[in-house]
Amino acid sequence: MAEELPAAPREIGERAANVLAPESALFEDLDAAGFGDAMRQVLRAGATHPLVPGQAALRLAADLAQVPAATMAQWMGRPVDPPVPVDPKDRRFADVAWQENPLFYALRLVYLASCRFARDVVDSVGLDDETTRKAAMATNLMLDALAPTNFLVGNPAALKRAFDTGGMSVAKGARNFADDLLHNQGRPRQVDTTPFEVGRNLAATPAKVVYRNDLMELLQYEPQTDQVHAVPLLCSPPWINKYYVMDLAPGRSFIEWAVQHGRTVFAISYKNADKTMSGVTMDDYLVHGPQTALDVIQEITGAETIDIAGLCLGGALTAITNAYLMQSGDGRIGTLTLFNTMLDYAEPGALGMFTDRSTVDKLDRKMQREGVLEGASMAGTFDVLRANDLIFNYVVSNWLMGQDPPVFDILAWNADSTRMPAAMHAFYLRHFYVENELAAGTLEIAGRAIDLSVIKAPTYVVSAINDHIVPWQSSYRTTGLVSGPVRFVLSSGGHIAGIVNPPGPKAWYEVAPADDALPASAEAWRSAAERRAGSWWEDWAHWSAEHSGRMQEPPRVGSTRYPVLSDGPGNYVRT
Repeated sequence: MAEELPAAPREIGERAANVLAPESALFEDLDAAGFGDAMRQVLRAGATHPLVPGQAALRLAADLAQVPAATMAQWMGRPVDPPVPVDPKDRRFADVAWQENPLFYALRLVYLASCRFARDVVDSVGLDDETTRKAAMATNLMLDALAPTNFLVGNPAALKRAFDTGGMSVAKGARNFADDLLHNQGRPRQVDTTPFEVGRNLAATPAKVVYRNDLMELLQYEPQTDQVHAVPLLCSPPWINKYYVMDLAPGRSFIEWAVQHGRTVFAISYKNADKTMSGVTMDDYLVHGPQTALDVIQEITGAETIDIAGLCLGGALTAITNAYLMQSGDGRIGTLTLFNTMLDYAEPGALGMFTDRSTVDKLDRKMQREGVLEGASMAGTFDVLRANDLIFNYVVSNWLMGQDPPVFDILAWNADSTRMPAAMHAFYLRHFYVENELAAGTLEIAGRAIDLSVIKAPTYVVSAINDHIVPWQSSYRTTGLVSGPVRFVLSSGGHIAGIVNPPGPKAWYEVAPADDALPASAEAWRSAAERRAGSWWEDWAHWSAEHSGRMQEPPRVGSTRYPVLSDGPGNYVRT
């Protein structure tokens, strides 16, 4: 699609009226989160008490007055300290022209001085913490959008490329921009998905669909070893995204890794919600998701216990399912593995700015009207949290440099977004993020108050150091909510790269010398933890083998009661 010429100029113009800046398609969601109101409060406070912005303006004037002298000194080879700090790690200004060309050197200093002025105003007008955080994020988003690197005349690397290509990069960038304007809601594409195909090079580990209901399909993976452990493993993904982040690509699939290490693996693939599913609740996901999957797995394999590995929201449901079943006297779940999972939502990190009570109220009303929460809405929220990496980086590469989006399996999976049923998602936001009922033991699911302390099975908790969705410190609080032995692992990477973490030279993880006496705080744990080279996948394989029973012949795929319905990855993943 990126190679097609844009449609008629009139259509482009109509779309352009709604695309004033690269992030403008996100403004509706930001306004629902109260960012616009936070900025209005900053302006109102500044007008009411002009001394505060006045002081910031004086500092800005002093900074700008020093720019010519600092620029001249730099040009003459006798550099002095710039009036505003320059972060050497800021990749936007990596081109040597920002250091050697006096015009670009001065432009960067003016931009950084203006950024400091805007942040000073927000930080000093005396608003409450929540409003200040939202105003700061909105300010940073606007400042990032206005960075000189996002405009052709202010980006030396893009100008050099335009010269080197005889202007072809500019023409290609304009075509990319027009295509994104028409076909991608005005946002720069993050990935070229054309080389990827689910079932061929994504979600490609051989499997069969052995069960299907209106909510999920259950996949059973074909064995790849002569012997397997007696205890099967159920992978419980989040339904916020497609399940195959756990089975991403050959050599980069956790499920493939588990199968190749002697596990009989099953995985849930949830149906992509539509408006007919608006009334589906969290109760439905528990009963018709993991609980039903356990029934099917037991019938097929005859296993007395089943291990579960859950990711993100799927990990939360995994823990809830375990507690729910234990409280009813059902102890068939063996070990738990929780990937980047938050059970205590007291400190949800940056995502908390989108999940306060007023924002959830507005989002609830929106979902009631539409029946679902569109995947693009959630994707926009996550992009805003890392706007320079996930938005403006592609503004530069795609639109200014005229480059094609990268070919990357994680981004291809990320672009394959899903919709959330209104009833379920409203419940999740309100009772988990706003009220934090799961950690408090007051969350009611399927008629039962969930008590996580009844979980006594061995639990493996892995989090990622750069996770901006589930801060690792919040994930660590799981160790104090369950009663069984816990092995906590801190991985390299972020929310997804921390899970798609095959062994490699750059991978590392941290573990405590002993798991029997984990400290109460995450900081105390890390101060005693040791860093190891390699992937946590290897550590998990050893831990898993200790708890997954004797070796035996692989069980059959499917059964008389639950025959094979189709080849994996099934139908629901394609919707």
